[in-house]
Amino acid sequence: MEMEQTEKEAIRAASAEVSREFKTLINADDLDSLKQSQHLILGRLQDSNAVLAHFNEYSEHCFSEVSGDFSRNTRLLRSMKSDLDYIFQKLRSVKSRILATYPDAFTDDSKGAVVDRRSDLEIPQ
Repeated sequence: MEMEQTEKEAIRAASAEVSREFKTLINADDLDSLKQSQHLILGRLQDSNAVLAHFNEYSEHCFSEVSGDFSRNTRLLRSMKSDLDYIFQKLRSVKSRILATYPDAFTDDSKGAVVDRRSDLEIPQ
C-alpha cells in the first residue's frame, strides 16, 4: 500500500512539474489577447446568426404571400399554352386544306414546313 502511495506522490510531483513548465511556455498577455479575439468573433457570429434568422423569417413570410399567386399564374400559363397549341394545330390544318383546294393561295415562302421556334415551358433550361 505504501508503494502505491509513493507512486501516486511521484506522479503528482511529475504532473506539477510538467504543469509549471507548460505555464512558462505560454505568455499570459498572448492568452488574454487570444481570448479577447475569440469573444469578438463569437459576438460577430451571434450577430450574423441573428441577421440570418431574421432574413429567413422575412423570406418565409414573403414566399407564403406570393406562392399562391405563383401557382395560380403557372396554371394559367400552362392552360394558355395548351390553348395556343390547339389554335396553331387548327390553323395548320386549315392552311393545309386551303392549299389542297387552292394551290396558289399562299406565296412560296409560306408553303414550307413551319418550324416551331417557341421555347417550351415544360422543359427546364
